[in-house]
Amino acid sequence: MELQQRQIGPLTILFGKDNGKYPQGNSLLIQGSRSSAIIDPSLGVVARQDNLPQVDMVLHSHVHEDHVAGSHLFPDVPWHAHVQDLPGLASLEGLLDIYGFEGEIRQSFEQTVLNEFHYQSHRDIHGFEDGDQFDFGGVRLTVVHIPGHTRGHCCFVIDWDGSDQRLVYLGDIELTGFGPYYGDAWSDLEDFEVSLEKLRHLDAHWWLTFHHKGLIEGRAAFLPMLADFTAMIDYREQNLLAYLVEPRSMADIVAHRFIYRPGTGGVFVDAVERRSMGMHLARLVRDQRVTQVHDQYQVVPS
Repeated sequence: MELQQRQIGPLTILFGKDNGKYPQGNSLLIQGSRSSAIIDPSLGVVARQDNLPQVDMVLHSHVHEDHVAGSHLFPDVPWHAHVQDLPGLASLEGLLDIYGFEGEIRQSFEQTVLNEFHYQSHRDIHGFEDGDQFDFGGVRLTVVHIPGHTRGHCCFVIDWDGSDQRLVYLGDIELTGFGPYYGDAWSDLEDFEVSLEKLRHLDAHWWLTFHHKGLIEGRAAFLPMLADFTAMIDYREQNLLAYLVEPRSMADIVAHRFIYRPGTGGVFVDAVERRSMGMHLARLVRDQRVTQVHDQYQVVPS
């Protein structure tokens, strides 16, 4: 199947297969009058390696395996990411630390990162922060730090001369029915909630997700999708509270599946459920809505 692309002003969207469904992704090429960049080179860029664009830098919304899968194809230009995610570009160990897997899971995932996502570290790496700007010549990109998915996750607001339109590249704010992913060691549930609220106040004509949804036209279309995506956090928490009417252990909670569909198996899934629901439990215990006695959790009677 021929890979699709679309041009919007000085921007070219390089769609992955199935609109960027994981492990694929949608990358973005910026061409200014002075310089150019590619954002989050995906496996879709790897599939295009016989016809690669010439760029002056690589920008990463954050550092996860699928967002760096094609970065190795640009070894002679600087790579950029938020300062808090830079360890993932500097070394394989730094990348694996972002996920926080241990033992056999870490070893297995290391092979996946190397063999399926072509990971290579880089020496010429640079960190950006919230509010930093890149001027490519008639095209400007502003960094908006929206942590939660990772410590350094960012979106990029891009505008260009001769147009009152702008595009927001959302990274892994996927706007899917799965909901937000905060299952890694460098994820944070409450940071994610703050970030989602921050996104509600951005204004743009175009919105681009790395996975699944792809290109969205109009803020009126974007905002309901963002609201539904955000609501999944409360949906999970309410389901957890209902489940904790009876005392439950963490093993019970992990096996029940609040992030993934019931019956979804695998040690990776267990790890994500444990870490994600652990954040919900920590908040509920802190807010005195749930009690913890030894390894048992239960809702505080109203």
